[in-house]
Amino acid sequence: MDPRPRVLLVEDDRQLGPLVAELLGTDFDVTLSRDGREGLDLALTRDWDALVVDRGLPGLDGIGLVQAIRSQRVATPVLLLTALGSVPDKVEGLDAGANDYLVKPFDADELAARVRALTRNFAGHVGPPSGPSGRPEVLAVGTWDLNPASRMLTSPYGDRVELSATESALLAVLAGEPERVYSRAELVSAAFDAGETPGVVDTYVHYLRKKTDRSVIRTVHGVGYQLGSLA
Repeated sequence: MDPRPRVLLVEDDRQLGPLVAELLGTDFDVTLSRDGREGLDLALTRDWDALVVDRGLPGLDGIGLVQAIRSQRVATPVLLLTALGSVPDKVEGLDAGANDYLVKPFDADELAARVRALTRNFAGHVGPPSGPSGRPEVLAVGTWDLNPASRMLTSPYGDRVELSATESALLAVLAGEPERVYSRAELVSAAFDAGETPGVVDTYVHYLRKKTDRSVIRTVHGVGYQLGSLA
């Protein structure tokens, strides 16, 4: 058995696809797909350590592919490749459920490093527990339920709050070990992209409290944050 992490590359460019597959092949066992629907089928029916997905694909675009796998509670980390580099484009990709975003043309070494970071971060992820399929279970946040894949908080009465990908990731880490107090550095490592500073945690705690209630996350002064409650 090949000991390298398994990566699904979905890229329809007939020159770039094989080139990227060869580049990543040094560190990863790469399977190349050139169609969005075929890529979706592969993503749903096989186990992968990471997905590298082009945004502009035939059959089903990259955003649709990511949304589809997240709706099926597949938590495999995803890196989106795209020629669209504006901030709204990046936000759309990340909010669709991607974990990282790289704009074309990109540096080959940076791409390889980002995929290594994804597989490393998720292999040692300190966040929510997984079921037998490796996909995250629904997590309790007080009397509410958090579905990390759909990024939805649901109350016992059916009220729903949709979270961004980053908000959901942060809350899922806290809900995975509700008694644990996390430092900002631990939360950055577990729920944010490489290179983010600890201050980003405070920003997203503010976002979550604004969308739900201040009690959703408890501040432990001098230490960090712990899961709170929602009634």
